[in-house]
Amino acid sequence: MINQRPIKPRPFPPPPPPSSSLVSTSSTSSLPPHKSDQKMGRRSICKLTLVTALFIFAFYALFYNSIYPDNANTSTSSLRVQTSPQKTVRIYMYDLPRRFTYGVISSYEIAREGKANEDVSTLKYPGNQHAAEWHLFVDLNNTNRSGSYVTRVSDPQQADLFYVPFFSSLSLVANPIRGGVVPREGYSDEETQVALISWLEDQYYWKRNNGWDHVFVCQDPNALYKVVDRVKNGVLLVSDFGRLGPDQASLVKDVILPYSHRINSYKGEIGVENRKWLMFFMGNRYRKEGGRIRDLLFQLLEDENDVFIKHGSQSRESRRMATQGMHTSKFCLHPAGDTPSACRLFDAIVSLCVPVIISDYIELPFEDVIDYRKIAVFVETNSALKPGYLTKLLRGVKKDRILEFQTELKKVQHYFEYDDPNGTVNEIWRQVSLKLPLINLMINRDKRIVHRHLSKPDCSCICTNQTGIRSSLRR
Repeated sequence: MINQRPIKPRPFPPPPPPSSSLVSTSSTSSLPPHKSDQKMGRRSICKLTLVTALFIFAFYALFYNSIYPDNANTSTSSLRVQTSPQKTVRIYMYDLPRRFTYGVISSYEIAREGKANEDVSTLKYPGNQHAAEWHLFVDLNNTNRSGSYVTRVSDPQQADLFYVPFFSSLSLVANPIRGGVVPREGYSDEETQVALISWLEDQYYWKRNNGWDHVFVCQDPNALYKVVDRVKNGVLLVSDFGRLGPDQASLVKDVILPYSHRINSYKGEIGVENRKWLMFFMGNRYRKEGGRIRDLLFQLLEDENDVFIKHGSQSRESRRMATQGMHTSKFCLHPAGDTPSACRLFDAIVSLCVPVIISDYIELPFEDVIDYRKIAVFVETNSALKPGYLTKLLRGVKKDRILEFQTELKKVQHYFEYDDPNGTVNEIWRQVSLKLPLINLMINRDKRIVHRHLSKPDCSCICTNQTGIRSSLRR
């Protein structure tokens, strides 16, 4: 019915002149004949319009419910695009050789003069920021798990998807750097990556669909860097696309993950009375590539009285100061680092400190259910680097608007809690399960297209994003 002109009812023919035998003795007979006829015409038109509208509504409801039977009882006021799969997706987790899972943890401990722990029940994952790989692994190993969008199956023949539980981010740092170089002896991340893919490429279910239905978590920007071209068909669980090419990753097939927050969540109520700082930032001032903006922002902001901006590295004392600073600031600065995203953004969200995102190419997790304009301020890089622009913009934000931001932050806070049963892990699996129709499309397409050498990627997909707005504060 879109863009159709409204149906005009045909005019009724004029009624015949009343005969004496048909004249009514009711009160309406006192009206002039032409006014009575007009009223009858209007009533008929209204009835026709009402019947037409009811017919259209009934037809739409029947059509919608035949397409989305699960929503048969949903009122029309809440109809929206489907954000949940129609069925639980079955996932098979490979039983990888120990060297790719618990063995990575043991190698990490040994390299730091610890002891290898063979008791997996007491094994602890030695990390936080890139701990998604551990949380997903533990979740699939939980025999009492329920309410998830994916069901683990023990028979690979029944699986829709295949999860590869390699601890790729921890593997990058399993051997400490000594004197600025990685030692030759001991653990090798590159050798481990190659060995994993060699093992995987021997598996029947990898070869069956050329890896399209396999899921890898590579949250660190450099995770799987050695073999990424050999796994790029799979669903990659990443924090951003900063180190990946358009032929390796895209929003169509991959899932954006939040980093685990490093500081404690804010448990208080919304308000600005205890937030004395206008804006807070604590992190490495000097970064490479897109992160050069940090040093420029330091130069602009370090003399502002109501702005806390400090160079600092990760340590227990730094986390304590960051917790205190974010919990007592109205806005938290999030400039790009070596890659567009960083854990600082998610620290700010769980602190109810409104993020100020200055990262033009950032991708954000769970955007089909989170409208980030309601919880964050976006400022393009060129505008942010104008002297006085950023502080003037933020000082002009009224208290009521800040409270609106904080209210929305509190609503979405659980999406960034990995330990919440209805939090991050559950949402990641929902995102993965929604990829299944596209995965099946690519599997079928891959089996019939003519493979040829191309000078650039041949795809019709969303590969990256540039915000392109001066400031999201302007309504």
